[in-house]
Amino acid sequence: MTDLQYQDLAETALKAVELACDRINEETDADIDNQRTGGMITLTFRNRSQIVINLQKPLQEIWMAARAGGFHYKCNSNQWMDTKGGGEFFANLSRYASEQAGQVLVFRAPA
Repeated sequence: MTDLQYQDLAETALKAVELACDRINEETDADIDNQRTGGMITLTFRNRSQIVINLQKPLQEIWMAARAGGFHYKCNSNQWMDTKGGGEFFANLSRYASEQAGQVLVFRAPA
């Protein structure tokens, strides 16, 4: 994958996270504060726990840090997959955000 392809796919993924936060905040009382700075998004939950998602351009990866640990995702067939075989980025983000928010939250990959 070229650097430009990575950048397009990664930016689309980050935008999907931002839009999902907006949707979740409209549809639930989760009250996720999402702050974007360049290639990094910080999600802060009511209990002050955070999930940090950032782009790692030299490695062409997306990294996520949550209470559950740190995870690296690489794009494979238009899906961001954990580099250690731990699943898909949006499914994992949904699981970790749900755990930290104390309610079911759903993040989806862009269509």
